[in-house]
Amino acid sequence: MRRAEQVTFGGSDLDRAAEIRGNLDALQTLWAQKTARVLLIWRGKPLCLRTEGQERPAGLALLESTHPLVADRSTQAILLGRSEAGNGYFALDLSDWVPEQADLSTLNSFTDPSEQCHPDLPASHVFAELRAVMTGLTAREAELAATAKALTGWHATHGFCACCGAPSRVMQVGWQRICDACGASHFPRTDPVVIMLITRGDRVLLGRSPGWPDGMYSLLAGFVEPGETLEAAVRREVFEETGVRVGAVSYLASQPWAFPMSLMFGCQGTALSDEIAIDPNEIEAALWLTRQEVMDALAGSHPLVRPPRKGAIAGFLLENWVADTLR
Repeated sequence: MRRAEQVTFGGSDLDRAAEIRGNLDALQTLWAQKTARVLLIWRGKPLCLRTEGQERPAGLALLESTHPLVADRSTQAILLGRSEAGNGYFALDLSDWVPEQADLSTLNSFTDPSEQCHPDLPASHVFAELRAVMTGLTAREAELAATAKALTGWHATHGFCACCGAPSRVMQVGWQRICDACGASHFPRTDPVVIMLITRGDRVLLGRSPGWPDGMYSLLAGFVEPGETLEAAVRREVFEETGVRVGAVSYLASQPWAFPMSLMFGCQGTALSDEIAIDPNEIEAALWLTRQEVMDALAGSHPLVRPPRKGAIAGFLLENWVADTLR
């Protein structure tokens, strides 16, 4: 695909510095540099920078490694990588902090509007839901945020060995967990998901899940099962959800999607049938839209379908399909 890595979280050529993850001297040197920067994550929300007058935060708020909030927590830091100039990027999970008088009822919801400000940080520094700010991030910031969110989320749910149940400990600056009881090694999980641009002639197949906002439709998607190819997953998921049979399948683009830790494989498939028979246990509704109708939806003028969410690969694929720039 011509512009595959321009999708949000599509990659910024970050040097992940995997070769020094076990080198304590090199890591300490990197942390001690004046140019080292630390991204705080609170319950999955990155620390962002809000400028006066802005509707929502725009950009990450990266702290120096000497900041009092992080200076004595170097052993808990996750190495995200290095800049082109060799400056270190780290992440720290601050989820043990409990905000005073904070409404957490929307936390981790589909669209969480709440923001939290730590008392040791300026009012311009707020923890915000990544989906709400992702389109305002640079490519580098997006990669850092997605990586930090996925890794801290994995550690939060994998504190015990899956082999024997004993507590595990962090190794390789956050990129591994070791069980001292049985010796098992555990590595960050990434779940493969196919998201499908299913077309038949000049029409594309869209669906919606229960609980989505009114008018929100998207491309069909589903997890890849063990022992399954991407092509087989596309055909199975589309048939399970809508009863539509799919023939030829091709790969288009991918997107890291840290909600919580997936990798979206964007694929195009040619439908062999038109009739839709949804499985209500899978989706709430599905429909075919013409290219012109998708253009109307993208412009916000379709009577039924709202514009796709900015930053997600579904909208990226639909926009390129309409513009005939998939290849």
